[in-house]
Amino acid sequence: MAVVPLFSSQIFTLSLPSSRSFSFRKRFSCSSSSNIMEQSIEDESKFKEFPYVTVPHRELMVELVSTVENRLGTSLLPCTLPEHVQYFENETGSAHASLYVRSGNSSSQVDFILGSWVHCNLPTGGALNITSLSAYLKPSTDAPNFLIEVIRSSPTSLILILDLPPRKDLVQHPYYLKTFYEETQLDKQRQLLEKLPEVKPYFSSSLYIRALVSPSAILVSIEAEPSQAIRIDEIIRDHISLVAKVMLDTWLDLCACAERRLTDDESAALEKRDRIIKNKTIEIDLESSFPRLFGQEVANRVLGVLRDIYNA
Repeated sequence: MAVVPLFSSQIFTLSLPSSRSFSFRKRFSCSSSSNIMEQSIEDESKFKEFPYVTVPHRELMVELVSTVENRLGTSLLPCTLPEHVQYFENETGSAHASLYVRSGNSSSQVDFILGSWVHCNLPTGGALNITSLSAYLKPSTDAPNFLIEVIRSSPTSLILILDLPPRKDLVQHPYYLKTFYEETQLDKQRQLLEKLPEVKPYFSSSLYIRALVSPSAILVSIEAEPSQAIRIDEIIRDHISLVAKVMLDTWLDLCACAERRLTDDESAALEKRDRIIKNKTIEIDLESSFPRLFGQEVANRVLGVLRDIYNA
């Protein structure tokens, strides 16, 4: 999902129990200090605990969220989600979730960052745990967004989705491909992971979903031997964490903290494209999975808030 992103919607649903010029101008002054806007401890703990995942998994997500917040500093507003959306569960207590949203202020290129975790007990035993962090930029820039999602359906099975999803057509705008994907050599990060014997490419069955990702997107499944659950944690700690940090730093330096000049027409077209994708996230993914997982009442409450955030 992207909140649970679109890319994993099929995995998630199948697992549910029934119930102007493009040249660069000056860079924004992105704070590198750790002084971010004061937030309540309660707001942070609901999301940043990541209570159902292993220590390496938790440390990865906490570090990525902290890096984004520290770099963007006061350009991010505090989280203002209602308490019943920050954390929610179903009636039986078999499914739990937490959301965390911080919007960019008026001078920021960031529209909002959205983090989530979902824990669901599976009918066949075990549990599904999904953690995600996505960052959306405003139509004042055409730079890519950021997405990471870690989906763990068993102690020895994991799917990783990590990408800077493009916001321009790469055939019509080859400079975009060169700037964000070729010159940054992001494809090397995917190649590093695919050298591991446990790593295999992951292919979504949805052509629409495949159309959203970049050529250097990391979509992989990782399978360890049944007796080697610790191997998944080793891969998260020693390999995924390193690759994710490179991808996130690239996004912060080149996308979130660098201004790109667009014409009014270009911004309007980009805003329309962004809105379509956000609407699809609600329509295709969340409107079907959330009611099944949390019940219609809880789903309506959470989706109502998410529609406002997504302007969907």
